[in-house]
Amino acid sequence: MKDLTQGGETRTIIFFALPMLIGNVFQQFYNLVDSVVVGNFVGTTALAAVGTAFPIIFLMISLVMGLTMGTMVLVAQYFGAKDEEKVRASVDTGYITLFWSGLAMSIIGVLSTDAILTLLKVPADVFPEASAYLRIIFSGLLAMFGYNGISAVLRGLGDSKTPLYLLMAASLLNVALDLLFVVAFGWGVSGVAWATVISQGASFAGGLAYVDKKNRLVRLEPKALRFDKDIFKHSLRIGLPTGVQQTMVSLGMMALSRIVNGHGTATIAAFSAASRLDSFASMPAMNLSQAVSTFTGQNMGAGKTERVKRGHLSAIVVGGAISLAVGAVVVFFGEQLMGLFTRDAEVMAIGARYLAIVGATYLLFSTMFINNGVMRGAGDAFIPMINTILALWVVRIPCAILFSGPLGLGSDGIWWSVPAGWLMGATFSTWYYLGGRWKRKAIAAPGPGAARS
Repeated sequence: MKDLTQGGETRTIIFFALPMLIGNVFQQFYNLVDSVVVGNFVGTTALAAVGTAFPIIFLMISLVMGLTMGTMVLVAQYFGAKDEEKVRASVDTGYITLFWSGLAMSIIGVLSTDAILTLLKVPADVFPEASAYLRIIFSGLLAMFGYNGISAVLRGLGDSKTPLYLLMAASLLNVALDLLFVVAFGWGVSGVAWATVISQGASFAGGLAYVDKKNRLVRLEPKALRFDKDIFKHSLRIGLPTGVQQTMVSLGMMALSRIVNGHGTATIAAFSAASRLDSFASMPAMNLSQAVSTFTGQNMGAGKTERVKRGHLSAIVVGGAISLAVGAVVVFFGEQLMGLFTRDAEVMAIGARYLAIVGATYLLFSTMFINNGVMRGAGDAFIPMINTILALWVVRIPCAILFSGPLGLGSDGIWWSVPAGWLMGATFSTWYYLGGRWKRKAIAAPGPGAARS
């Protein structure tokens, strides 16, 4: 456990975010390896199938991950307020909620796979492999939810290193299983899916073993679990808007996939590969946002609002510098990066255009995410939800339709819609942050052991 209410803000946020960043690099690495192995050893159609499946999986887990965010913020605020009883109640309630939600999502996902793919108008040559991949992934959702639940609780307590170690082990296992199942056994996309499920199960098992031996506050004791209605209501107040926000994002991704699917298999494959690279490039901003949420939660619980503001400014500066550097690499070396996935010249060219257009505007993405991180940590999760709806559904989706269709820009029009949405999101979130209403949203009050700034 780590108290984030003490020490220099920049150093505290960076050193808390760094293990999460390294962990997510490993997580994205095994997602990247999935695509690299499929693209090089199975083919373009299989690469398109894996890419088509991603927004569907994201949709199914979005609401549950929103509840995870609610648990993390409550744990952080109560920990900052030195209220261990409330911390334990938040953990228990989070575990119970995640178990039943994960089980329900797994069943629904397996039963609805083909219907969803049909709705998205997935091309006939991609459909069978996408269906096989999705059903296997859905069967392992409970392990995914379990790992993410334990990780969120540990991060709320200031421990970002343990989730890193679990992810590193899972990533290395996934790479080994990818090569075994796909290259040696010839299982195709099904092999990639099984490798992912087994690796996630191993990370969940490792997390359970760790909390059982090392941390009494978050130890999973099924017979002693208790569901706290008030905690659940607070968690919903924070997590539900986040879950709805993520759901809107995933629905937006599905809408974009539907638009992309209309441009043929080469564009689908290019979007799949470029999106994997894009996920890597956006990780620093996303991890800074997560770190800022925990930092804000603990400091709001301790009554240290001014420290939150200083931490926000530090994160904006650090995130901006990283975004500019990463954006330059993506813009200037896009085609070479696409060459990791495929030797198809058309796919490489389309993907490189995506990276050139989107990579130049990562600064907007970083600003939007860090602003949203402060609001979530403060318990004001409704505004990030509104921000996402405006950026995605009012700007990005209409622009993708308009630019790629009536304006005749083709797939480039879809890519240009991404920075258009980020510009809206960064502008709105900055305006709201400066207004200061998020300062009055904290749930936990400072306890006797907490000192105000």
